[in-house]
Amino acid sequence: MPSKPSKNLETFENPNPERDFTIRIRIPEFTCLCPKTGQPDFATFEIEYIADRRCVELKSLKLYMWSYREEGAFHEAVTNQILNDLVKATEPRFMRVTGRFNVRGGIYTDVIAEYRAEGWEPAPRVDLG
Repeated sequence: MPSKPSKNLETFENPNPERDFTIRIRIPEFTCLCPKTGQPDFATFEIEYIADRRCVELKSLKLYMWSYREEGAFHEAVTNQILNDLVKATEPRFMRVTGRFNVRGGIYTDVIAEYRAEGWEPAPRVDLG
């Protein structure tokens, strides 16, 4: 049976919850519809997060992102909704979602939304010089 778009985000247990490590996901084929014109908007989404107990399962993320294809959404709204849904599903220590929208009317739009769990602080940056 072929896959269908879905708003269901599945997760799995973080294999190393004792350690902060960064997970980076790049989704270059995101589409939604402009809520004003109905024309397609194209974007690349970048998701960076530090998991706590759960990680997002990638096939479910693919189907989730696909679910926006026929929905009208402003860039700012869809980026923040994706962050909200991912945070609800995974309860990460930290998450950043960046939507890099292709040119429309001569304007590129990047929307960056972040979440930080209460009390979580990143480790100091290590510079190996």
